Amino acid sequence: MSASAATPAPNDFTFYDPFDGMRFGPQQCFLCGTPTMPRADSVPVFAEWLMTRYNLHERQIKLLDLSIVQFNDLRIPCCPQCRTKHVEPLEQEVEEAAQQGVESLRALGDKTLFLWLGKMMYGVLVTEILNELEPLAVPQYPLAENAQMLRRFQAFFQAFQALRVPVEFDDFSPASVFVLEVSQTQDDMPFEYDDDLSTLTFSIKLDNAVLTACLVDNGIIRQAMRRVYQDALRPLHPVQVAEFKARVYYASYILNVVPDYYPRALAPGATHIVMDTLIDDITGDIFNPWDNAAYGQSLLEMWKRWHIPLEEIMREPDQPLSFLYDADGAPRLLARYPEEGGTEQNLAAS
Repeated sequence: MSASAATPAPNDFTFYDPFDGMRFGPQQCFLCGTPTMPRADSVPVFAEWLMTRYNLHERQIKLLDLSIVQFNDLRIPCCPQCRTKHVEPLEQEVEEAAQQGVESLRALGDKTLFLWLGKMMYGVLVTEILNELEPLAVPQYPLAENAQMLRRFQAFFQAFQALRVPVEFDDFSPASVFVLEVSQTQDDMPFEYDDDLSTLTFSIKLDNAVLTACLVDNGIIRQAMRRVYQDALRPLHPVQVAEFKARVYYASYILNVVPDYYPRALAPGATHIVMDTLIDDITGDIFNPWDNAAYGQSLLEMWKRWHIPLEEIMREPDQPLSFLYDADGAPRLLARYPEEGGTEQNLAAS
């Protein structure tokens, strides 16, 4: 029997730290560190069911060094034990929920969605980091030289161990996860994916469901955006979803804290580990100051497909363009974009 097929003890409460020696190559399982056979012992970053459902196998992704890979080429090393016991059951659970729609995805809960989105984020991020060792072109801002990103990544991986180790988070969620519903009007993109690796922010669209998350903020952004999220729990036009995502991505960018996680001592007979969290520097601001000009750039990026120019976005510098809210701050109903005469309403009036 090969080393990669070895079976760990049933209740494995041992945390794996790939940052000890920076072990991110194909020789160790990404979840437990067990030696693996490159390529043979691996799982796709984007699950097989996902690639099949949205015809992604040969779709191309451009990496930061400008090299091109196909979705099907993105894989992470995974031992048979972790694949069959942890990764595949997670994918099956999300696949079944995705088939039923938005409400079923929301019902999965923050922890399951954090782990599912986190697995894809991990795979993309590690691919980029390893690619920087022999880049096609040197990225303008290499990830491996971004100390803040590496600290976020390390914090994320502590909480992400909950995919393998039986962990319960003590009265907190390690991520801000949002699940939005897209109105079918003018929605012609069944699948969409984007990320900001430097802030560990990730978004994926599955038909009429959009999942967006900052994966290492202890739910701070969701708390800060609780009113906006509550107002967004309705079918949204795609341009409104893009605006919501711009808010999440920009909030992740100005987030000024990185949480630490601490597993409690294991009690005799315990079936899980309780994990506590602490934000080290409580003297500084949680967020850096909000800058409308920088937020406008985030909107510009998210609204690319609608070709909305920055001049229009920033026509009123103190109040950038919004399709989620009208000038009085009331939630907007948007049937179409560009708007046709008389289609705009606010929810209070309707």
